[in-house]
Amino acid sequence: MSLDLKQQLQPAMQVKVTPKQIAANYILQMSSVELQEAIGQELDENPALEMLEMPTCPICGSTITGNYCTECMPRKASSEPGDSGVDELPADTQQRLRDEADELDPIARAEAEFTLEEHLTWNLYALLPARLHPVADYIIGALDGSGFLTESDEAIAAATGASVEDVQQVLAAMRGLEPIGIGSRSITESLLAQIAHLREMEDEVEVPPIAEAVVGEHLQQLGERKFRDIARALDVDTDTVVETWEFVKSNLNPYPTSAFTAAVTGSGSRTIVRPDVLIRSVDGELVVEVAESRRFSLRVTPIYSSLSSQLRSAEATEDEKRHVREYVGRAKFFIDNINRRRATMQRIAECLCERQHDYLVHGVQHLVPLTRAEVGELIGMHESTVSRATADKFVMIPSGEVVPFSHFFTASLGVKDQIRKMIEAEDPGNPYSDQEIADLLLGEGIAIARRTVAKYRDELQILPARLRHT
Repeated sequence: MSLDLKQQLQPAMQVKVTPKQIAANYILQMSSVELQEAIGQELDENPALEMLEMPTCPICGSTITGNYCTECMPRKASSEPGDSGVDELPADTQQRLRDEADELDPIARAEAEFTLEEHLTWNLYALLPARLHPVADYIIGALDGSGFLTESDEAIAAATGASVEDVQQVLAAMRGLEPIGIGSRSITESLLAQIAHLREMEDEVEVPPIAEAVVGEHLQQLGERKFRDIARALDVDTDTVVETWEFVKSNLNPYPTSAFTAAVTGSGSRTIVRPDVLIRSVDGELVVEVAESRRFSLRVTPIYSSLSSQLRSAEATEDEKRHVREYVGRAKFFIDNINRRRATMQRIAECLCERQHDYLVHGVQHLVPLTRAEVGELIGMHESTVSRATADKFVMIPSGEVVPFSHFFTASLGVKDQIRKMIEAEDPGNPYSDQEIADLLLGEGIAIARRTVAKYRDELQILPARLRHT
């Protein structure tokens, strides 16, 4: 018997992430403050990059060439023909007009204060019936500075006159809100909630298989770095425990409030946030604008653009050509990623405008259930891209309030409850398929995909239709 060794080429599909994609994703997930810092650093390091800041009128949007907009500034009557009288306005009148312009400017108005309490109140009012709003208010008030709940369900029920079941319903709704872990009663409970959330995200972070066991049963030993003891108790190798420790350090936050952008600090101060997207009502239509497009425009500096077009000239040395190519290419690469970021945020915001139109026009009670996965499916993007584009970013809605993007994505609790009730009321001899449930929900104004119904049904531990048939 002889063995023949052969070399054979076989085609194979392989997905590789390019450096350009990595850079684009990095810029996409930046907050507005981080983006400004990145742009400032790039401007300092790259002589071929230039930023243009064109002042525009906050009232009509026209370009301002002086101190005032000539299109909409009220003019003082003058006895001489052709005299605009703008320069003759009294100082107090000029200040008043400037204040009025700032009040009308969506960017100026959008420098809003937003606290964790307001964030929780906003979301819970949208998710819960009005009768439970006082319970929600009480629970929010019972949170300590770290975001932990300081009272038992029974104590809250007694203080609010509600039932324990009502309190548990409010807490269940709160557990689906960001920051994940808010309303927990211990660090362990908070960390376990965050692990469960990351497992649902799947492709965002790889969660170690023993994460729940380590955090739930050996958190104190983990803090004391007794990795061998934990490994022995869980019958795993020490390296696996160390990897879990690194995961906990890098991805979890023991105190929920520290993960919130505008959390209340110990001194009671509040963080001022600026919106990344503006949604305004213009002539009865909702208009979306990425705010940074108003603030600046990037381009290759004219002198480097000219030098780049003259690179074939024999007068330029190789070092000069290399210098120009390097910095012009880097500038174009950076500008392209900024433009991609704007376009992605624009598409997501326009989709949110369409799906949450009633909320934007009539108020928070008109929010409809919506997930990042559904938005990604509607606009042809992956859920992780939608998550990156909306994380730590804010929107100014038509009412003038500035809210985090997370307000548009309501928890799935209400949808799951409706699915459960539909299945409980179905004909046992002819159970609803996942697609039929999706169609019924659509008839009630809730648009979710069939696979989302299947996911929620699995989470409710309900069998598929073919196994429910009797």
